[in-house]
Amino acid sequence: MSTSEIATVLAWHDAVNDNDVDTLLELSSDDIVLPTDDDDEDQGLDELREWATTAGVTLTPGRMFVHGGIVVVEETATWASEPDKALPEALAFRVVDDQVVSVYRHPTLEHALEATRLGEEDLYEG
Repeated sequence: MSTSEIATVLAWHDAVNDNDVDTLLELSSDDIVLPTDDDDEDQGLDELREWATTAGVTLTPGRMFVHGGIVVVEETATWASEPDKALPEALAFRVVDDQVVSVYRHPTLEHALEATRLGEEDLYEG
């Protein structure tokens, strides 16, 4: 388990929440893979910049699971367009050399853990 991977993912969250696009880009690989609303994927820093400047989301991390460069975060997402509606979700990150190389959104923690093959034994207790 690497606290470096956890630190990268937490810093990524902070950058999103603070609308700090420059830091977000520094924490992400040039060919980062991102989810889209239509279950497709976008790739690259230009796509990340576009998302970060238009998403209007606050991500509140909860429990985190980590193993082999994969970090799953159980979290609550609050969108600026619906500030009174916090939605539970889970994000799965792949971190390599202190950079996020992919992010996948899952509707539940259970779904994210199944997709990444992580489990309760991978719970980060930092």
